[in-house]
Amino acid sequence: MEHGLLTEIDEEDAAGGFQMVMDGLRTAGYAHYEISNFSLPGKQSNHNLGYWQGQSYLGVGPSAHSFDGKSRQFNIANNALYIKALQESQVPFTREQLSPKQRVNEMIMLGLRTSEGVNIELQAGDLHWNLLHQNEQYLKLLLRDRFAIIEKNKLILTDKGKLIADRIAEDLFVGIGE
Repeated sequence: MEHGLLTEIDEEDAAGGFQMVMDGLRTAGYAHYEISNFSLPGKQSNHNLGYWQGQSYLGVGPSAHSFDGKSRQFNIANNALYIKALQESQVPFTREQLSPKQRVNEMIMLGLRTSEGVNIELQAGDLHWNLLHQNEQYLKLLLRDRFAIIEKNKLILTDKGKLIADRIAEDLFVGIGE
């Protein structure tokens, strides 16, 4: 269906195309180390891996983001206002403090995006979360239907699971309102 300059893509066509990309790059010797990233073995982007592994990072400049493991910081996007604030010895940013549940959910979402997967045992502050214990029936379905495997105490998505990674992550999230 046409919408201006954009064309809607059929989900089956998109899934088939993504599977072709995964198969073709794997055949060419590339590793699928993150949902949207492939590389030759040993040539992964350490910069991007840091994001997926939940490492701290500092963003400098307008619109830049930072993360310290417990909170996120967003610099304002307006160049002129950013420069003016710096001239007044201020750093114009907004900070978002993450709760333990939000941190565990980020670990789930980010870990599932990688070829390393997400640890079954997660810890954030005083929150200890065991994916297998908390989601036993759901994980059994994921394993049975070959959306995921468990290897070395990590839940790892298969190619089939990568097609619905965001949905799987959402289904595993710790309830924020609980």
